[in-house]
Amino acid sequence: MSVRDLTILGCSSQQPTRLRNHGAYLLRWNGEGFLFDPGEGTQRQFIFANIAPTVVTRIFISHFHGDHCLGLGSMLMRLNLDKVTHEIHCYYPASGKVYFDRLRFGTVYHNNVNVVEHPIENEGLVHDDGNFTIEAYFLEHGTENVGYRIQEKDTIKFDRDKLKAFGIKGPLVKELEEKKHLIVDGKNISLEDVSHVRKGDVFALVIDTKLCENAIKIAKDAKMFLCESTYLEEHKHLAENHMHMTAKQAAEIAKKASAKQLILTHFSARYRHLEAFELEAKEIFENSFAADDFKCFPFPKH
Repeated sequence: MSVRDLTILGCSSQQPTRLRNHGAYLLRWNGEGFLFDPGEGTQRQFIFANIAPTVVTRIFISHFHGDHCLGLGSMLMRLNLDKVTHEIHCYYPASGKVYFDRLRFGTVYHNNVNVVEHPIENEGLVHDDGNFTIEAYFLEHGTENVGYRIQEKDTIKFDRDKLKAFGIKGPLVKELEEKKHLIVDGKNISLEDVSHVRKGDVFALVIDTKLCENAIKIAKDAKMFLCESTYLEEHKHLAENHMHMTAKQAAEIAKKASAKQLILTHFSARYRHLEAFELEAKEIFENSFAADDFKCFPFPKH
């Protein structure tokens, strides 16, 4: 089975600290490497995390504030240097095309990497390759900013005992999956008689926004919800002034959305320690955890 986990490559907000790098998040899932919001220094964080940058297949930019994108250019140049042969899909708000180009072509280098751009103009479904669907929805941060919702395809899970009871085995199993119905010993057997649908897991990301309905929409029933919590509730006035959220607000979103797990991130440099974020969120949503540089959160298949 392929690796399924989320590695925190950085969890600071606008200003990095001695302990926390600019934000960057790597989700390894079913053979893909989803890299979200690579801030300054992301390439080096891969080295400390002991992960090869070549695992990256898709890069997502929520918006073009520096702490969410300044590592994009160096990551693409690193993948270019490593001569990756797979496509690198890049998703970003269409209004930031000029910034994307500046980051991608900010220095002189011989371009070999095959970058496939997905500038997002309209919210909703932005990708469906039969393995994953990717949805993007606009958030509220004062500049065009998108949150992402990724879901793997549903799969059919057969009940072995029921297959045996109906005398279905070998190539008949595949035939039933394809045709949905089979005649076996004069009986019409449907796919639903011997199987159930395993709903695909959902990963959701909401970064840099004030509390809004689209944040809840993105997080709906997510197995893992990665959400900004720049401030603690005692500094809620700062969150409101800068269009960010508190740990408590992130937890409220997770609860309303019926998410399974909340990972808090994007912490203001004013906080040296992060335990208070986790404690504040757990009062609302028990399964809450504070990110930290190089923490790894399993994303197992249920």
